[in-house]
Amino acid sequence: MKVNHRGQTRVVPFIPSAASKRHVGLRFAAGAAIFLVLIMATVLGVDSQYVFFAGYVVLQGIVLATGWNILGGYAGYINFGGAGYFAVGAYTSAALYQTLGLPLPVLIAAGAAVGALLGLATGAISLRLKGIYFSIATLAVAGILETVVTNWNFIGGARGLALMTPQPPPPFNTYNQWLFFVMAVMVVAAISIARYIERSWIGRGLRALRDDEMASECAGVPTLKLKVFAACVSGAVMAAAGTPFALYMSFIEPNSAFSLNYALSAIAMPIIGGTSYWIGPVIGAVLLGMAQQIMSVKLPGEWSVLIMGTVLMVFVIAAPNGVVGLVATLRTKRNRGDK
Repeated sequence: MKVNHRGQTRVVPFIPSAASKRHVGLRFAAGAAIFLVLIMATVLGVDSQYVFFAGYVVLQGIVLATGWNILGGYAGYINFGGAGYFAVGAYTSAALYQTLGLPLPVLIAAGAAVGALLGLATGAISLRLKGIYFSIATLAVAGILETVVTNWNFIGGARGLALMTPQPPPPFNTYNQWLFFVMAVMVVAAISIARYIERSWIGRGLRALRDDEMASECAGVPTLKLKVFAACVSGAVMAAAGTPFALYMSFIEPNSAFSLNYALSAIAMPIIGGTSYWIGPVIGAVLLGMAQQIMSVKLPGEWSVLIMGTVLMVFVIAAPNGVVGLVATLRTKRNRGDK
């Protein structure tokens, strides 16, 4: 824990030694391999399609939240335009699949590339703004993108675009199983990127500008370059999260692709889990994603957004550092009590 010059308490990531980094890296690689093995075992051993339908949504939330946290959490620049990046990835893959019939991995790479370019353009223009002005700018970008898509007949316009789901590759029996496995691989890739940034000099620079940007510039930190880089990576990961969406739904239209639910989830999941560590968005996405799946069965969609907003407000007030920060605070108090 650390108290900055404004009197704010923050969770500061521990910087390990080289030997510790190698050890932790091996443990992370082993955990990722075990995770993918369990995902494949689920694909081969479970018959219920609802498991893959709901599991895909939770995994998609992890990728989306992890991408948002690279700029919104590490750098402290709150992005309200997460739904715009998600929709850009979804429409990029839908257009390329409809016209060229490209395979899913190529569609994901293309969606991520377009998302990175959008992040570069948005970052170069708006990252000179700070605070709420930057957040409003990102919201405006999402609104502009939705207007363009709604009036672009080539990609369906307001009517939407229907897609024929292709046959899955072996050993997958249904396309939902294939999407579930692909999204699990994307989870590992997104977390690996976020973890590398967090533990590298890039992450240290982003944390420095988050705490005090002016002091960081005076200390020689290339703040604008770091912010633009974070915006590119964040945009690429969030767009990649949306690329399978059209094939997952077999249909895409602006209201669903630019849904407020994606923008709110991208912000709520990292804040609930904690924005200082890569594990925070994962925890928040799993907790909120599972809650959303339960609520979607028993409550209308509007209630789901209302409850998610209420939970976000509670965490912002009661646990501003998220679950990770709350656990760290309780552990610190317990250690002090033992002494």
